[in-house]
Amino acid sequence: MVELNKLVRADFALQQTFIRVVGAEQSVVQTTLDACSEINLVQMHQAIQDIFRTYSHVYKHDYQKEWQLLDVDMTGAPYGKKAALATKGYFANQRRNRRGRQIGRVLATTHKEIVVDRLYTGKAQLNNSLGDLVAATAQVLGLEEQQRQRTIWRIDAGGGSLNDVNSLLARGYQVHCKDYSAQRTRNLTKSVKEWFRDPLHGDREVGWVTLESGDYVRPVRRIALRFKKANGQWGEAVIISTLPGEDVQKLAGETGSEPSNQKASALAYVHFYDQRGGGIETEFKEDKTGLGLNSRNKKSFWGQAMVVQLGTLAQNVLIWARDWLSNGQP
Repeated sequence: MVELNKLVRADFALQQTFIRVVGAEQSVVQTTLDACSEINLVQMHQAIQDIFRTYSHVYKHDYQKEWQLLDVDMTGAPYGKKAALATKGYFANQRRNRRGRQIGRVLATTHKEIVVDRLYTGKAQLNNSLGDLVAATAQVLGLEEQQRQRTIWRIDAGGGSLNDVNSLLARGYQVHCKDYSAQRTRNLTKSVKEWFRDPLHGDREVGWVTLESGDYVRPVRRIALRFKKANGQWGEAVIISTLPGEDVQKLAGETGSEPSNQKASALAYVHFYDQRGGGIETEFKEDKTGLGLNSRNKKSFWGQAMVVQLGTLAQNVLIWARDWLSNGQP
């Protein structure tokens, strides 16, 4: 925002590209954002969707050829007390009782394109926002039944409750996530008969859960993990997946072993989940530093939601521009 006058507005060649003589002045842009309403945000969502469908590789994805991988997560955006709907919530590396809002994102990881960004109150978490993000994604991508069957939702524990997983399974999606319930995780971990050491993480072991998965509306595979935490105690987690072992090994880049190899297969499921760290988590960090995701703050909730959408557009245009430019200069 602070560079509008001295860089964007003063760039005559840029203005000519958009058949303009001069761009809007900084204060006018700020006033416009402050005046935005929920209706304007709905209109912006439609505009972003139209642009996305025109230029996106994700929208033209060949589902028969390969899986569509969608990572979903939320990140905190701290704001001052005067910001609308900036409530107390969890914000990483921030003091307790910090106020702010949350940004929910769906990333098409293979293509590195943002499908959906949504702004929520500070107390919102993935377990009460996942349904909205999934519905918005289905709308943007126009997902039909056959496409949903070839779409993988990779989710952290915040979206791994029984209700959330069953909701996705009932719609025909594939799921690869971490179980939300700590009590269920402890019980499932006890059923593991053989533990395999993870060669990539010396203080971690994985094993197959042997209890039946009758609580889910479709069959799932579950892999337990136990690992040393920073305080020296053992932590536990359970990965839930609907994917066949052979496909998981390909997705994880570990195709050297037969799918029947119990150790190799279990490790592939865990390593494929680990790859979230190089996907949506990395994208959030890059957007905060490179695009100032948390730097452009508006007191108005709808104004800030519009800024988030503009950031989504900026991120995607950067991705698309690589292909546009490489056509002339590989």
